[in-house]
Amino acid sequence: MSHFERKHPPAKVYLTVWFWLFVLSFTAYFIDLMHLPFLLSAVLFTCVALMKAGLIAAYFMHLRFEKLNLIYAVLAPLILLVALVVGVLPDAFSIFLSQPK
Repeated sequence: MSHFERKHPPAKVYLTVWFWLFVLSFTAYFIDLMHLPFLLSAVLFTCVALMKAGLIAAYFMHLRFEKLNLIYAVLAPLILLVALVVGVLPDAFSIFLSQPK
């Protein structure tokens, strides 16, 4: 059985990823400070979160060279979130509409 050793990427790669995660975190903070309309801020927060999830999965979960697994790791929670919102939305609307004005 052949045994091979995988080398870790240099520390510069991890520091660069950390820097971009830091930048994305501050981007999310400034999106909140700008008091944008709710829909626009929600879309921007989702985009920033997906970028951060992609970076973390690619470099810290070592899925950088496994493209399909990386896509599944980022998109599966998003699909589950949409299913949860679609499932809860009818109840939320019925409660909202039944409240007295």
